[in-house]
Amino acid sequence: MATPALTENPPMPSKPIARHKPPSSSLASDGVLFLGGALVSLLLVWSFLSFTNPSGGGGLNFSSAAVSSECSGAAHGFDPLHDPPDPTFYDEPEVGYTLGTKIRDWDEKRRRWMELHPSFSPGAKERVLMVTGSQPTPCKNPMGDHFLLRLFKNKVDYCRIHGHDIFYNNVLLHPEMFTFWAKYPAVRAAMVAHPEAEWIWWVDSDAAITDMEFKLPLERYREHNLVVHGWPELIYKKKSWTGLNAGVFLIRNCQWSMDLIERWAGMGPQSPDYDRWGQILRSEFKDKLFPQSDDQTGLGYLIVEEKERWGEKIYMEGEYYFEGYWVEIVGKLERVAERYGELERNRLRRRRRAEKVGEWYGALLEEELRREGAEHGKRGWRRPFITHFTGCQPCSGRHNEAYEAETCRRGMDKALNFADNQVLRSFGYTHPSLLNSSSVVPLSFDSDFPSSSSPPSHN
Repeated sequence: MATPALTENPPMPSKPIARHKPPSSSLASDGVLFLGGALVSLLLVWSFLSFTNPSGGGGLNFSSAAVSSECSGAAHGFDPLHDPPDPTFYDEPEVGYTLGTKIRDWDEKRRRWMELHPSFSPGAKERVLMVTGSQPTPCKNPMGDHFLLRLFKNKVDYCRIHGHDIFYNNVLLHPEMFTFWAKYPAVRAAMVAHPEAEWIWWVDSDAAITDMEFKLPLERYREHNLVVHGWPELIYKKKSWTGLNAGVFLIRNCQWSMDLIERWAGMGPQSPDYDRWGQILRSEFKDKLFPQSDDQTGLGYLIVEEKERWGEKIYMEGEYYFEGYWVEIVGKLERVAERYGELERNRLRRRRRAEKVGEWYGALLEEELRREGAEHGKRGWRRPFITHFTGCQPCSGRHNEAYEAETCRRGMDKALNFADNQVLRSFGYTHPSLLNSSSVVPLSFDSDFPSSSSPPSHN
């Protein structure tokens, strides 16, 4: 199992320009003129057909094509308006979306589907689908639904900026799999519904992305199939149930993952062995506080006891806040914002830009952070990637007794506004303070940035 050095304490739960060449002969010139005239005529016929047959048929609908490129996903190079009649796994009656429905040869089934849908092939190895969700009923906490909306907006913002799809689920896909177990039927169904996605990224509803420019270092995980925030020493040596956190994980869409989810979910409340698993997990992980079987301890058990089958393909990320305990994060967000504000004094970073090119500036920022020696984690001043409000229970309001409800509320306000400022920067605004969620003020940018200047090339 590959793991980086440990840096933190464990958390709680246009058109091309034609180049003119001199004609080689009058015959070639006449040929070019003839072909050009023929092309113009053909385009006119196509335009006529498009006008007279707007529903498609055999004509090319320029109007539809324009809408498609803007709204349907073709802007990403996909062709969502075409699904060939060739049979795929979707036509196999034994293939299902639910847990307990065994899927065999999933890697081959995905490969065949991708062959039949080649427009999805470019960038396939880095394609991520975020999955998140909440309970199907209104929150009991009066502020709960408000915070769930803001936490969802936060995830949508990140996915829009980085080109990820997102699925928000608010129904129980398996009636017996509740609380933290409810995520696994959703992840399993998402793998089947999105064969074009290489990675499924589960993020708990109470987790906020607090570095909008940070990109998942997928290349680091190329030899692994599951990524969680964790500490190998706490799992292997101390067998602590807090040695990892299962509230945020990245899982590859492959057969290995299908099998893992079936094995992992087999410890859940839908299983006849649920009570027995609770006893096993508590006997192996002595610091486990409650008798019921839970997914976090269950994963720890599989890593330790079935290492050869699962452990070697699981990456415990501890180099950055893949998800970080909010208590050790929210108190330093103002200081982190100040340090990043100093980096914004770089003329290029101060430049106004479109949100769509934000990743380019994110890469530029990453270089600056390395030069500055900025570190991740509790002792560093880099933005935490994900701030996880474990124990705050914003929907139910039944927060951990170790902290007060107001502490949770202020912490969520600060983290969400801290992230929102990074988004609003592309729209020209910012919150006046991290505790002011309802007001914004205009940002000032360089008015003397030379119009003839262009940013240096970045590879």
